[in-house]
Amino acid sequence: MAFKRMFCLLTGAIMLFASSAAWSAEIHGRSSTQFTWFNDIYTDQKQAEFGEYLRLSITKIDKDNKLSFQGYGRLTQDVQNGQGLNGRLYYLYGDYSNLFDKVDIRLGRQFVNYAAGSAIIDGGKIDLKNIGPIAWSFMGGRNVFFDLDGEATRSHDFAWGVAVNLYGFRNTDAELSYFMKLDQDGIARDQLGGSFKHYLLNSLKVYGNARYDLPSETFSEVLAGVKYFPRADLVLTGEWYQSYPTFDNTSIYSVFAVSRYQEGVFKVDYSINDRISLNAGYSRQDYDGANADVFEVGCRIRPIENLSLALNYDHRNGYGGDLDGGMVDVYYDLTKKLELAGGFHYDVYERDRVTGNETARKYWLGGKYKINDMMSASVRVEDNVNERYSEDWTGRAAFNYDF
Repeated sequence: MAFKRMFCLLTGAIMLFASSAAWSAEIHGRSSTQFTWFNDIYTDQKQAEFGEYLRLSITKIDKDNKLSFQGYGRLTQDVQNGQGLNGRLYYLYGDYSNLFDKVDIRLGRQFVNYAAGSAIIDGGKIDLKNIGPIAWSFMGGRNVFFDLDGEATRSHDFAWGVAVNLYGFRNTDAELSYFMKLDQDGIARDQLGGSFKHYLLNSLKVYGNARYDLPSETFSEVLAGVKYFPRADLVLTGEWYQSYPTFDNTSIYSVFAVSRYQEGVFKVDYSINDRISLNAGYSRQDYDGANADVFEVGCRIRPIENLSLALNYDHRNGYGGDLDGGMVDVYYDLTKKLELAGGFHYDVYERDRVTGNETARKYWLGGKYKINDMMSASVRVEDNVNERYSEDWTGRAAFNYDF
């Protein structure tokens, strides 16, 4: 009921402001009507459904363009297995910016992302800025999440948080934040987080993120990285990542034993010219002492103006099995309005010595057609062949209208 009241209130507000300021308001967005077919992994049955996706933005409602409304949601109708109509509202909110040149206010259903945690909430977010070298952000409301049948939020699900950010520094961004999630059994999440990003000498970027779980007294995620740009056409990246899975404190899974995962990554991206670009990478994966090595090389080639090829090869060996795989994707602009595409992916993998080598293949074809500046259509069909399926056809056809 709370969701329905909120939806009606915001929809009414949008209609009111749009009608009262029709002389200046601008309404933009995209309507995407889709038909999809796929294999339902839960029932192992073929599924087919129609879907309508709508993204909406209303701006320039007032003369200073401080007030705006944003919305995005979908409706799907199953046409094969009798599962009926399913709807999801991902966000629908009103945004008022620069109140007294210091405050931004957002009310409604929205996605909030802090270093300490993220959530979709039915509630509010207030940002306080222009008060010195730091800015404050506060958020809170009903915690929204979905299951297979739609929205699964219950009456006791809430989330709130606060963040402090550096403000006004051209080359540096930093955040410290706190996030709490509650459900009917009490405090489900209680976390601290931080993020940092700094540019040096126009050629070096240093960044990092960390999230600390207070009940388990452990860092659930840590990322540290460096990007080096010695030239405009060359990027070198080095990263170290660690994760330690944590579950909601009120979940039975919180008592299960888990393993810490670590990964070191080095990547090179190089553009030879506007027709050829290369990439290569190596990562060392650590599963609490058991290791695996992953190598990847690829390139993107445009031999003629209308043709583009993406080639990639990856090799993995160590804990969890071995893998050799490659892919070829081709994109061809037949006309200025019509693009044709297709690809082939092939993997040879070994989970353990008992199973031996197994293979997986994917074939796909697709196309996009631009009808005019506002309308376009696309289609993609693929077949997956692996140890589980001798054939597994999936696809999507879409008609998009931009306004």
